[in-house]
Amino acid sequence: MAFKRSRLWSESKRWYSLGIPLGGYLAAVVGVLLWGGFSTALELTNTESFCISCHEMRDTVYQEYRQSPHFNTASGVGATCPDCHVPKALLPKLVAKVKASADVYHTLMGTIDTPEKFNARRSLMAERVWDIMKTTDSRECRSCHSQERMDLTLQDRQAAKKHKAERMASRGETCIDCHKGIAHKLPD
Repeated sequence: MAFKRSRLWSESKRWYSLGIPLGGYLAAVVGVLLWGGFSTALELTNTESFCISCHEMRDTVYQEYRQSPHFNTASGVGATCPDCHVPKALLPKLVAKVKASADVYHTLMGTIDTPEKFNARRSLMAERVWDIMKTTDSRECRSCHSQERMDLTLQDRQAAKKHKAERMASRGETCIDCHKGIAHKLPD
């Protein structure tokens, strides 16, 4: 008995045989569009205007920040909310965005919708940010401030002593250990 070739495995000469390559191209285009949309949304939520779009931020910590050295600088170079609160690398940025969703939740639930409620939770929110900064060795501070480029001779004696890399390393210190309240009011 001769082996008969199945119709399933025979090569088709019909136009619909192009469906598989076209489906692959279509999947690639859809993937690029989805990634582009995700990336755009990520960047739009990574702006100061987005951060202060909630009155809780605009009316409290943003006003404090406007009085800080990070906003008012002689050189005109300043840091914005994302510079200090959002990592540059993708994976840490995504983790930060997920953690920040707690603020969105509390905004929607009305937990921080007045200055009084915000201030009642200020200590908890500040401690959370400080813990992250401590854990990451003040990564976001270091994205602008380089210890290697600091001219310790231009600092007062006490600051120069505290900024020595060897001293900080031996004590397990990072920027946030001394610079809490540099951009925002300290909790009561």
